[in-house]
Amino acid sequence: MAKKRIVSTTINGTQKDFLCEPRQTLLEVLRDSLDMTGTKEGCSNGNCGACTVHLNGRPVVSCLVLAVEADGAAVETIEGVACNGKLHPLQDAFLNNAALQCGICTPGFIMQAKSLLEENPNPSEHDIRFYLAGNLCRCTGYDKIVRAVKDAAGKMSGCCSEAKV
Repeated sequence: MAKKRIVSTTINGTQKDFLCEPRQTLLEVLRDSLDMTGTKEGCSNGNCGACTVHLNGRPVVSCLVLAVEADGAAVETIEGVACNGKLHPLQDAFLNNAALQCGICTPGFIMQAKSLLEENPNPSEHDIRFYLAGNLCRCTGYDKIVRAVKDAAGKMSGCCSEAKV
């Protein structure tokens, strides 16, 4: 067994230190060591996007990122998206547009869509579908998800969670 490493990172705006083996993924550490179970495990090989988090402001599939790579980095998970006890506009739009069913893919879609809307506050349907192409859903179909992202786009300005990371 490899020697465990100390990793110092910021998760959802809070400084965190944790021990992990060099082979452990960020997904494993978030869920199993830090009890942050909002990030979901779908495929464990980077194909479904369910485990998407932000690492230094960029979306990554946490099943393919080693936890030691988060040393000194800023991580944002689905748990950090809400602000002051209020749902983020994307979370609210997913609820209002019935863009979720089983919930496995939802955190990844929200994290990926948040990145899109930070880069492009007024995306077209094509832009949304292209940007979310790496995220898979087996329950809802994609129309409701696309509508939810479009709906949230008009409500994103002034959202305090954008300044968290």
